[in-house]
Amino acid sequence: SSSSSSSSSSSSMSPSSSSSSSSFLEVAVKVQYPGVAQSIDSDLDNLRTLLRTLPSMLPAGLYVEPLLEAARAELKLETDYHHEAACQTRFRALLSDRPNLAVPRVLPELSTARVLTAELATGMPVERALLHLTQHQRDWLGFQVMELCLRELFEFRFMQTDPNWSNFLLDIGRRPALTLLDFGACRSFAPTFVEPYRRVVVAAAERNAELVHRHSVELGFLTGEENEAMREAHVESVLILGEPFRLDQPFDFARQNVSPRIRSHVPTMAKHRLTPPPQEIYSLHRKLSGAFLLCSKLGARVNCHRLLKQYAE
Repeated sequence: SSSSSSSSSSSSMSPSSSSSSSSFLEVAVKVQYPGVAQSIDSDLDNLRTLLRTLPSMLPAGLYVEPLLEAARAELKLETDYHHEAACQTRFRALLSDRPNLAVPRVLPELSTARVLTAELATGMPVERALLHLTQHQRDWLGFQVMELCLRELFEFRFMQTDPNWSNFLLDIGRRPALTLLDFGACRSFAPTFVEPYRRVVVAAAERNAELVHRHSVELGFLTGEENEAMREAHVESVLILGEPFRLDQPFDFARQNVSPRIRSHVPTMAKHRLTPPPQEIYSLHRKLSGAFLLCSKLGARVNCHRLLKQYAE
């Protein structure tokens, strides 16, 4: 998360307004380093200039300009703590039906555009907890991550798109709980994007190459005029992504090889792509790839097929 690299967090104590006695509430305060927000445009413009001096190294199908503009929009939102506070509050309400998922309450009276104050969350960072987790706990955590992704996309149409491990705190007590942190990288998805994307995912899970291609054109991923090499590379990549959702049984993320197989198609797609992906794809696929990676590191076994049927069919 760019916001985590451009800010500092600390815990503090604040007088609690919920009690007439002199009680205190432990809080976490995130303070943005001065000048970070103002440097985004110049940094990205410098990167654009550098990339323009190396045109032979960039395949035509990479479409750098839309990528840079998507990064610019996301980074500016991540440095606006009013935006992050609103997103965190919204997520807290959306997940109120899940007692095993927690979102710290924002204290708006102690927050500004450059300072964010919220209740102090407790728990162990997932990466550190990994050494102590049983297989059952790994499976539980993988399920939470995958279910959250599908709910965000297909139910809420609102997603926290930064899958950084540090954005999760785990309590592995008698009733395991997961606390979600850092809501700067949040965005909404319009129904006009989500519905064709849903059809692509369902077609991939059913291994229907014809429907994957048709719905990819509807989504704007393809023009329909691509050569055979591009069409095959795109469709095969999507079918590979559909594998965790294909069978009604736990998918073993520890044994999957989705990422390297998709990477093998990237050179073809970078060379022959005729149109940039929809703007929403950049942040969405960052989240989904991060969720897959987290489940892989956990060695989680998750019945993704049933999750897809629950939230996308």
